[in-house]
Amino acid sequence: MENPYLPYPVRIDDIQIATEDKSLKTFKFVFLNEGDEEKFSYHAGQFAELSIPGIGEIPIGIASSPTEKGFVKFTVFKTGVVTSYLHNMKVGDIMGIRGPLGNWYPWDLLENKNVVIIGGGFAFTTLRSSIVYMLKEENRSKFKNIDVVYGARSPGMLLYRDELYEWEKRDDINMHITVDGTDDPTWKYNTGFVPTIVEEKAPKADKDSYAIVCGPPIMIKFTQPSLEKLGYKPDQIIMSLENRMKCGIGMCGRCNIGKELVCKDGPVFTLEEINKTPKEY
Repeated sequence: MENPYLPYPVRIDDIQIATEDKSLKTFKFVFLNEGDEEKFSYHAGQFAELSIPGIGEIPIGIASSPTEKGFVKFTVFKTGVVTSYLHNMKVGDIMGIRGPLGNWYPWDLLENKNVVIIGGGFAFTTLRSSIVYMLKEENRSKFKNIDVVYGARSPGMLLYRDELYEWEKRDDINMHITVDGTDDPTWKYNTGFVPTIVEEKAPKADKDSYAIVCGPPIMIKFTQPSLEKLGYKPDQIIMSLENRMKCGIGMCGRCNIGKELVCKDGPVFTLEEINKTPKEY
C-alpha cells in the first residue's frame, strides 16, 4: 500500500453465522475498485484492519486463502464497539480493509516438511487460510504429511464445520477435531483439551517437522510442553501472537513484547525467538 493508513473500500458480499451462539460471523468482502484486490496481495498467516468510518477499526486474521480469488473473508468475534457494529451491518454495506499487515507463516521453509497445525477457538482463522492454501491442488505436493488438531468448547462452537468434516474425509490430511466436552451422543470425534489431543494424536517430530500454533494464550502455554514431549525444538514451533495486534504497523507501541513489535515484526514468531523476549505473551 502506498499509504498504510488508507483502507481499501469494500462491500459486504455475504454474511454467515459461524457458531451456534451467534457470537462469531464470517464476512465475505469484495473490493469496489478495480485493481485493489491485486494490491491487497497477501500470504496465509497475515491479518488486516477492518475499518468502519466514524466507528473505528479492529485487527483480524485473514480467513480466506490467497488461492481463493475475487473476495477476502474474515471471521469476527462480537466483543467490542467495532465488532458489535460490524455484526449489525448487512450485505451490501460499504466499509474498508487496511492491509495486508504483519508477516506470515514461513511457507518456503515449510516446503518438503511435515506440518502439524494446532488451533483453538476462534483463533482458527489464519489456520483455515493455511489449510486451504496447502490443500490447493498445485500446492499439496509441496508438503509432506499434514496433521491438524483443532478444538473448541463444544461442537457448536467449532468454526468452518462443513469444511472440517470435508477435510476429515480426505486421505491427504489427518484431522484431529476435538471439543472440551459434549453431551451429544452422535459426537464421533475427540473429547479433550487441545494440548492433550496434541500429545495423543500429533506425530513425533523429526528434522523435517514443524508445528504451527495459533490460539488463546492459555492454549498456547499448555501446548508447548506437549510439543516438547513429542520432540519439537523451539525453532520447530511456529506461533502466531495475533491477539497482541493493535494499529498494524508498529506505530502506537501497544503491541510490544520487549523490543519486538508484534504488528511489525510478527505476528508470526518461532518459539526460539519468543523465548528471547519477556514472558508477556
